[in-house]
Amino acid sequence: MIISTKIKGVPLSFETGDYYFSPGSVDKGTLFMLSCVDFASDDKVLDLGCGYGPVGILAAKTIGAEKVIMCDISDDAVRLSKENLSLNGISGVKVIKSDGFSDISDNDFTLILSNPPYHTDFSVARGFIEDGFNKLAVGGRLLMVTKRKDWYKNKIISVFGGVRIKEEDGYFVFEAQKRGTYPAPRKKAKKEMSRKLMRKLRRGKGNASAVT
Repeated sequence: MIISTKIKGVPLSFETGDYYFSPGSVDKGTLFMLSCVDFASDDKVLDLGCGYGPVGILAAKTIGAEKVIMCDISDDAVRLSKENLSLNGISGVKVIKSDGFSDISDNDFTLILSNPPYHTDFSVARGFIEDGFNKLAVGGRLLMVTKRKDWYKNKIISVFGGVRIKEEDGYFVFEAQKRGTYPAPRKKAKKEMSRKLMRKLRRGKGNASAVT
């Protein structure tokens, strides 16, 4: 099955199959995420969980193949992404079989884009967010689209220190920027007890013991 479409004004074609996610058309969530990003000439892009490749292929068409890496845990996805790159006249993109970031050695991406498997538990998304922070250059951005809000919002804020959220037709696009070398520290649940208060409490316990 061949999909012929335009994304952000760029004509593209993709071979798909019934065993792939959204085989009849490019997923609405992916299209929404792509509408929220403008690729710059100096970007270095990772298509994380590339599937049959629409995100990475659009990026390569826009800013050049040498600035794009695509990865997926599926052998079929890696094979089909390579075929679709060829179908769209693109050569030079690295397509890597990788479980998340396990086989991604680069750590200077300016953009990481992902449509994670949000119908499962959050373990995959947790790794994408936590490891994604470390794979971004300072100033780089993570964009992620899901149909769930609260868990992703809280998790991204805990790692990046903040997040922007856009919503359309039940999809949420999260955009977070890496502002420093280390993840944002988590807030302490309780303030530490002051030394003065601790001394008062100790004196109180001592007096109570003396009375008894």
